[in-house]
Amino acid sequence: MFHLASAIFWALVQPFNLASLLIAAALIAAIFRWRKLSITFGVFAFLVVALAGWTTFGALLLHPLESRFARPDPAPQHVDGIIVLGGGFEGAVNLARGGYELNDSGDRFIEAAILARRYPEARLIVSGGSGSVFLPGEGDADTAPRLLTALGVAPERIELENRSRDTFENARFSMSMAGFGPDETWLLVTSAFHMPRAVGAFRRAGFPVLPWPADYKTTGRERPGLTDDNVLDSLRNTSIGIREWMGLLAYRMVGRSDSILPSRAP
Repeated sequence: MFHLASAIFWALVQPFNLASLLIAAALIAAIFRWRKLSITFGVFAFLVVALAGWTTFGALLLHPLESRFARPDPAPQHVDGIIVLGGGFEGAVNLARGGYELNDSGDRFIEAAILARRYPEARLIVSGGSGSVFLPGEGDADTAPRLLTALGVAPERIELENRSRDTFENARFSMSMAGFGPDETWLLVTSAFHMPRAVGAFRRAGFPVLPWPADYKTTGRERPGLTDDNVLDSLRNTSIGIREWMGLLAYRMVGRSDSILPSRAP
């Protein structure tokens, strides 16, 4: 129920969809000759698009998320396991074509392959079923072996957790699969903007992990004002930023995390 409710809510408030709904409302108001209401809806639609697409608003939303956790320096000499979270593949395309097409978050799987070769004795768990509600797709854990083996990871090292539909289920099911010991070191690989919510969920599940962020969306140097980026990238960053902050708040409210922004210290 939580997964379905969050998907429906996000579909309504995602900036592009919200602007479209406001434009539709403006047109309906104009048909009924509610002039002031029509203008109000139209102005709000313009402001949503302008703020999301033409300014650094999205990048500024992502800065505190992407800078919350850094990769350990120095890197650990020994790693017992690596967990990479799903969300990096075009599930619908791969279901239809049988490939391993990556989306904007695909860097997390490239990083996982690099780590797997850097730590050849470490277990590798790919966590992610199909979280899609409106569009059928292949789960990332089902797609990942095709990519990882193509990148040189031995297939017998890859362990698949393909039941999870969201980050909290990633944590629960990965913990059950890992069966980790008290002195083991497990790396958690996901997009930098998603790492705070992922760390909060894994800590809540009782699984101590060492964050290894990948897939940065910003330089970290953007300042308030008009964006130098293209409109589509700015819209993407705004959408990602709003969704992650909403997710962090929701996870805290329903007890899936102990804090909105987990502390850097374990």
